[in-house]
Amino acid sequence: MTRQNSPAVFTSIDDAVESLLASLEGPLRIGAPLGIGKPHRLLNALYERVARDPSRPMQLYTALSLDPPGGGSDLEKRFLGPFVSRLYGDDFPRLAYVQAQKRDALPAHIEVEEFYVQSGALLNSRQAQRRYASLNYTHVAKALADRGMNVLVQKVASNDEGTRLSLSSNTDLTFDAIDAIVARGLPRPVLIAEIDPQLPWLDGIAAVDSGFFDIVIAPPAPYPKLFALPRQPVGDIEYAIGFYASALVRDGGTLQIGIGALSDALCHALALRHTDNAAYRKVMATLDPEIERHPAVIASGGLDPLPQGLYGCSEMVNEGFRHLVEAGVIRRKVVENEPLMKRIADGEASVLDLELLDRDGEFLHGAFYLGSPDFYRWLRHLDDGTRRAIGMRRVSEVNELYGGNEVLERLQRRDARFFNTCMMATALGAAVSDGLDDGRVVSGVGGQYNFVAMAHALPDARSALLLRAVRDGGGRAESNIRWNYGHATIPRHLRDLYVDEYGIADLRGKTDEDCVIAMAAIADARFQRGLLETAKRSRKLAEGFQPPAQWSNNTERALRERLAPLRSDGTLPDYPLGSDFTEVEQRLVKALGWLKSNSATFAGKAFTVIGAAFAGRSGDDEAMERMGLQTPKGLQERLYARLVSYALQNTSRG
Repeated sequence: MTRQNSPAVFTSIDDAVESLLASLEGPLRIGAPLGIGKPHRLLNALYERVARDPSRPMQLYTALSLDPPGGGSDLEKRFLGPFVSRLYGDDFPRLAYVQAQKRDALPAHIEVEEFYVQSGALLNSRQAQRRYASLNYTHVAKALADRGMNVLVQKVASNDEGTRLSLSSNTDLTFDAIDAIVARGLPRPVLIAEIDPQLPWLDGIAAVDSGFFDIVIAPPAPYPKLFALPRQPVGDIEYAIGFYASALVRDGGTLQIGIGALSDALCHALALRHTDNAAYRKVMATLDPEIERHPAVIASGGLDPLPQGLYGCSEMVNEGFRHLVEAGVIRRKVVENEPLMKRIADGEASVLDLELLDRDGEFLHGAFYLGSPDFYRWLRHLDDGTRRAIGMRRVSEVNELYGGNEVLERLQRRDARFFNTCMMATALGAAVSDGLDDGRVVSGVGGQYNFVAMAHALPDARSALLLRAVRDGGGRAESNIRWNYGHATIPRHLRDLYVDEYGIADLRGKTDEDCVIAMAAIADARFQRGLLETAKRSRKLAEGFQPPAQWSNNTERALRERLAPLRSDGTLPDYPLGSDFTEVEQRLVKALGWLKSNSATFAGKAFTVIGAAFAGRSGDDEAMERMGLQTPKGLQERLYARLVSYALQNTSRG
C-alpha cells in the first residue's frame, strides 16, 4: 500500500479492515501503542477477521494491553461488578486477544508479542510468557524494524476540521519506529488512525497533518470510555515511603515518577512540602526526628519548600503530575535552545532570555499518559498556558541521553531524581522489578533500566527505587529485602538509593559490607538477624557486627502508631489525589482489604470466621446493600454478610 497525500477515510471499522487486507499481501505484522493509544475496536475487528482465515498469519507487537479487573473471589466480584460498570461502561471493548491469551486460546496463526504486560495479569498464560520480549523501552523501535512491522494502528485526537490529528496519549514509539523501519530500507508501514473524540488534544510534535496516516477511521458515536486506572488508597506504608523519598528531591531539579500508591504518596508529600511546609516537617519528624541529618538528604535533597519548582521529564505523565502542576511544584521550564539553557545554568540569562523561557518553555515532558477519568478531563480542559507547557515526546528523547542532543538534555535535566518501584532488592544492591526467579514475567523492564543508568550518567542525578519492606508470601510474611534472588532487573553495580517504609539506604559507590548494613537498617525487624547472619557466612560482614537497638523499631505496628494522629487529622488522607470510589465503596475497599489480609492463613481465616460469628451487625446498611448482602439468602450469603459486617466494624475504628 503506497503513501497517499490524503488518507482514505472510513466511518466503518470493518470496511477499513477489509481495505487493509485487500491492499496488503502476506503476513500482517502489526504494531500498536501501549496503554490507551491502542484502538480496541479496530484491533478486535482485525483479530476476528484474521482468526477466521488461517492462510493470513498475523503478529501483533505491543505492550500494556489493559483489561478491566474482574475479581477472583465472589466477594471481590460483588464489589467490582457495579464499580467496573460505572468506570468503564457496559460497552467497553475488552481486547479479544487478551481474553484468548488468558485461556491460551490464540489461534496457531496469530501471535502476540509484548514487551510490557499488565502487572501480574498473564503469569499463568503459556502463550503470553513464551512470546514476551524483554526489552528496554528505548530498544523497542529497533526491534520493530527487525521484525519488519508493516502496519501501525493508533488511536488519535482530531481538530474540528479533521485536517490535523494528535497522537495525544502516545508519542512514545510511533515516530521512532517509523524512522527505524525506513532506515533499514523497508517500506514505510501502513499507518491507520482511529479518531476518538474523548482523547485530549495535545499539540507540539504530537500533532500531525491527517495525511501522515494512510487510513483514518472516524467511527460514529457512541464512543466507549477511555481505559482508566482507579486511584488506590494510600496506607501508612506507602505514605512513609513517599515522604522519605520526597526528602531526596532538590529545588530546581528534575522529576521522574512511576504510577501507583507509592507515587501518589510521593506526590502528596512533595505538594505538602511546598504548600504547607510546617505540616510536611511534622510528618518527617514523626517518621524520623533525625531525617535532616541523614547523609543522603544532606547530599541530594532537603525539607524546604520548592520555590524554583521542578521540571517533569517522565516516560509516563499521570495523576501525580497533575497534582504537582496544580500545587505549583512542577513549574521549572526548559526550552529546546542549548545556548539559552547554558546561560540559565551559568546564571547569565538576560531579561529577554527569561521572557523567552517563560513564553516558549515547557515544564513537563512525557512519552505517554495514563490515569483516571478526572485526569483525562483535566487534560481535555487545560488552559492555554498549561497546555503549551506540556510536551509529549518520543520515548528516545525522554528516557535516554544518547542519540539526540545530549548537551541540551544534560542542561535541562539538572539535579534529576528518578523514582521507580521494585518488588524486591538484595542486600548487595540488585533490584527485582519485572519477573520471578522461575523466569515468568510479572510486568516488564520498561524504562526503569534507562532511568537508573541515566542517574549514573548525569553528574548530579540520583535513582531511588521504592519498595515495601514486607510482602505476603502465601499466608506468611516474607522480606522484600533478600540476600539474593534468582532474577535481577537492575544489576548491583548500578546500585544507588533504596527507600522503604523504614528509611533510606544510600548504596552508591559503597562497599558490599556497607551495602549490607544500609539495607539491613531498613529491613523489617523480623528479618534483620537472618539477613546479617547470611552476610557473615558469605564473608560480607564482620563476625562481630551487632545491629543497633533502634533497628528493632522497624515494625508495621510501630509505624502505624506513629502515623495514627496524622491519619486522623487529615494530613495523610486515604486518597490524596482523589478517588474513583464512592464514599460507601471507600469504606468497603478498606474492609475487604482487612478481610483479605486477616484471612491469608488457615489460622487467620479461622479466627476471622469465629470473630465474625460472635460479632453484631456493623450498622453500615449502605455498605451491606452495596454488596447485595443486606438481606442474605442461603448459608453462603449469610457467612459473607457476617464477614463483611465484621470487617466493616474493624476498619471503622480507624
